Amino acid sequence: MEYNDKKYEQACLNLAKKALASGEVPVGAVVVKDGRIIARAYNRKETTKVALYHAEIVAIIKACKKLKKWRLDDCDLYVTLQPCDMCMGAIVEARIRKVIYFMEDDCKVKNLRLDIKKAANRDTSNEYEKILKTFFKKVRNR
Repeated sequence: MEYNDKKYEQACLNLAKKALASGEVPVGAVVVKDGRIIARAYNRKETTKVALYHAEIVAIIKACKKLKKWRLDDCDLYVTLQPCDMCMGAIVEARIRKVIYFMEDDCKVKNLRLDIKKAANRDTSNEYEKILKTFFKKVRNR
């Protein structure tokens, strides 16, 4: 199937302009399936006061709701700006087939440092391991 990137680019640009008018970082994103836009979104972090509401995340949520599934392996994501690490994680989890962005993010955080460590409680780890194994065993037996 031939994709009309210019059409999707213009849709993303229009969404970025809406974000800008709302006082948001001007990023717009669309999810495309079979050559049709099935979800549109722009940044909503400032207006919603929710840190996760990046354009890509909101577009993925809308696409999942529309298709009634979380696997978007037959969908492509177009976005005005190179996705951040959080959004890339969501894109991977949603199984998006292809990502096309129109501008690199020169401000992208490199070598993000977090204070993250594994909990030392071995009993809880063992219990959780059993729960997780039970879950995946049930999934495989379906």
